[in-house]
Amino acid sequence: MVDDEPHIGLIVRTRLEQGPFEVTLAGDASEAFSALAAFPAIALVVLDLMLPGMHGLEILAVMRADAKWKHIPCIILTAAGQDAQIRSAESLGVAAVMTKPFSPRRLFDRIVTLIGGATSLS
Repeated sequence: MVDDEPHIGLIVRTRLEQGPFEVTLAGDASEAFSALAAFPAIALVVLDLMLPGMHGLEILAVMRADAKWKHIPCIILTAAGQDAQIRSAESLGVAAVMTKPFSPRRLFDRIVTLIGGATSLS
């Protein structure tokens, strides 16, 4: 989970860890890439767009350009739901786009649909 708002990360972590998932929180690109490198079994990334430093779409582009990470499904979870950003995310192969405010239950259901019983998320 990559989001610079700690309370959002905690909401997501709390909901997902009630199921079969382990969650790693990152607040910016540096922490996200560190987590991806440290935990090669990450099954899915939940990514905000509006982050300090590197924008979420830039993070997604780096992931898609790297053979180690290009296969990892990514859900965009953002308050910035501009059409151009959504189209850019779709062109980078994002699995889903959800806007804030969001339903933690709906996010959980979407993750289960995408990865089933996998247990390591970022």
